[in-house]
Amino acid sequence: MSREREHGQAAVELVLSLPLVVLLLLAAVQTGLVVRDQILVVHASREAARAAVVSADPAAARRAAAASSGLAQRRLTVDPGPRGAPGSALRVAVRYVSPTEVPLVGPFLPDVILRATTTMRVEV
Repeated sequence: MSREREHGQAAVELVLSLPLVVLLLLAAVQTGLVVRDQILVVHASREAARAAVVSADPAAARRAAAASSGLAQRRLTVDPGPRGAPGSALRVAVRYVSPTEVPLVGPFLPDVILRATTTMRVEV
């Protein structure tokens, strides 16, 4: 009889702790998604800077960042700095609002603002 009670107690403890474990796993997934977005923002910044230093078109940086990263364009802001003469430095800043949409965890967290800047030498 005592052994049956111990099995029942273990089952109750598992049921009580399972929601906490699920919430922790969902929080880890949300963190992973934000880290992935940060990596994509850095990549988008590099691509935008590369496009800006080889093209005089001011929209080239935005197009390159959006096309290369796969990030949602409505959440992406690309700010290429003033373009100087060939050989001068050009700084491109990228800002992205990463959504927190993981069920049960996302609604309690604000969206995360991610930023990256890249500086390259103007070529053309």
